Amino acid sequence: MRAHIVWDWNGTLFDDIDAVVAASNAAFAELGFAPLTVEQYREIYRVPVIDFYELRMGRRPAPDEWEQMDACFHLHYSARRDGCTLTAGAEGLLTQWAVGGERSQSLLSMYGHDELVPLVRRLGLERHFIRVDGRDGTSGVSGKADYLVRHLRALAADGVDPAGTVVIGDALDDARAAAHAGAHAVLFAGGSHTRQELERVGVPVADTLAEAVSHAQELIAAA
Repeated sequence: MRAHIVWDWNGTLFDDIDAVVAASNAAFAELGFAPLTVEQYREIYRVPVIDFYELRMGRRPAPDEWEQMDACFHLHYSARRDGCTLTAGAEGLLTQWAVGGERSQSLLSMYGHDELVPLVRRLGLERHFIRVDGRDGTSGVSGKADYLVRHLRALAADGVDPAGTVVIGDALDDARAAAHAGAHAVLFAGGSHTRQELERVGVPVADTLAEAVSHAQELIAAA
């Protein structure tokens, strides 16, 4: 069975939490809501993102409000994105995992596909992945589960089996998606949730990406 990692992008390989929080605060300001600190954001963040907005606002955003806030978020995030960097150690770990050709890795993100692929290519990372998929539907209204099933189905021809696959991501939704698809999960505590929140779901939680990969290796070896 081929060992495979499905990496998340935002908040995992790509260290953009400050940009995300700033853009979220700009969106909330559109409707007169006070800004959140990074820690406050991490304590209440939810996927799909519209659920996070509902929790923050105390009510479900109306369709026109959601459209306005979502557009505002993406405008402000795009202005800050180029100032973000890869998470510490990310590129080295991607290189090491692929050594020898017996292991593989791919990238699946709920970031828009048409923006994700050029960014990954510009950062010189595309060569590490046998597949890169981003969101192709409406922003913020769905989780990763169905996307992961489709992603793994597309990788079956490359010898990727969900039972030998570990999803590494920073959100509770990554663990839910992995369980839905029959894969394993390791959660990274440096992104969108607090460690306390991540520990609720019963999968390994890592403070560094190196630790996350170590957990992944253990899960695959035990499978």
